[in-house]
Amino acid sequence: MSENRIAAEIVADENQRREAAQRSDYQALGEKLARSSIDIEAITAKVAEFFVAVPSWGVGTGGTRFARFPGQGEPRHIFDKLDDCGVIHQLTRATPTVSLHIPWDKADPKELKAKAAALGLGFDAMNSNTFSDAPDQAHSYKYGSLSHVDAATRRQAVEHNLECIEIGRALGSKALTVWIGDGSNFPGQSNFTRQFERYLDGMRDIYRALPDDWRLFSEHKMYEPAFYSTVVQDWGTNYLIAQTLGEKAYCLVDLGHHAPNTNIEMIVARLIQFGKLGGFHFNDSKYGDDDLDAGSVEPYRLFLVFNELVDAEHRGLKGFHPAHMIDQSHNVTDPIESLISSANEIRRAYAQALLVDRVALEGHQSENDALMASETLKRAYRTDVEPILAEARRRAGGAIDPVATYRASGYRARVASERPAVKGGSGGIV
Repeated sequence: MSENRIAAEIVADENQRREAAQRSDYQALGEKLARSSIDIEAITAKVAEFFVAVPSWGVGTGGTRFARFPGQGEPRHIFDKLDDCGVIHQLTRATPTVSLHIPWDKADPKELKAKAAALGLGFDAMNSNTFSDAPDQAHSYKYGSLSHVDAATRRQAVEHNLECIEIGRALGSKALTVWIGDGSNFPGQSNFTRQFERYLDGMRDIYRALPDDWRLFSEHKMYEPAFYSTVVQDWGTNYLIAQTLGEKAYCLVDLGHHAPNTNIEMIVARLIQFGKLGGFHFNDSKYGDDDLDAGSVEPYRLFLVFNELVDAEHRGLKGFHPAHMIDQSHNVTDPIESLISSANEIRRAYAQALLVDRVALEGHQSENDALMASETLKRAYRTDVEPILAEARRRAGGAIDPVATYRASGYRARVASERPAVKGGSGGIV
């Protein structure tokens, strides 16, 4: 029996107020879908089994390069973060695992594992940090980490990743995500080829240390903090890395790490086709790496990404099990509410993609009927699947309306009284 940070009675009371309407909406949607020979129960079962990991860092208030404005009741350490993550899963029943970031979340693995288990949580991919300097580290990452010109700095970055693997093994994690901020800010500052060679040498050392049942995710990002060139700048370079390292190496796609108008769903299709799609960091963006809430700006694009994922699932692709994680920065919202909303939007896109008439779509494609192919996708996307999402949550013991239930619980005010206020006025994201 897991520990509930929000009283079960509050969830039950909130659900009771909405249950009659929910049952009516679910029945009406079921009848509508049945006319298209779609079994709503089958869709609901699949949605209930779809999970996404939440990031430990996501439950704190983020910021920009210019300023950070702390929120109320911010977590003081990883154990507070786990409490907040427990609330998200309690209400959504969609986020049973947490992705940790080392050294931010460094603590006794036994204590971490016990705390997570008490909250009904497990651990997803580990995340290393060689894009900022930790207190008392010997060598600075100001000019790079795994690709640094100094061998001792590169070795330090490798050793940090090896430490992340060992911590992850103790926690039951099965993957390591490596994102570096290495690059250059001026033409001529770095030799592109030698820089990339140094990066690959370091990644080979990390790859060799992976347990047999682990995966290594490399993550690309086109800019920031390096603004002229970035070592792992796009999916093509990312694919080269995964191919070079071996069968346990995969590409991680962060939806916010692409230039505007990039066809991300096609990138996903390519990586699926060649067996190198490792997983996702879900978020949304407008101009660059904004890390907005998933589905807040381009929900149709999120649906199109899931259309590719469900297509691969429909084809029964062997060994296809991408990792699903959220990676967001919450500057003006309650982080818990944003993560609840994002988990719901990700499940929504999955449910909508499950409704696509694959037979009809393939027929329209084979006949070059562009309009009807597009309409087939839009028909699924336009379907209001909220009753399915709510029913999946309700049956699993979650909340029919998780944000409303969270607000009714008074959780934020409670933790604000327990956790000392953080002073504002700081520059930068941390």
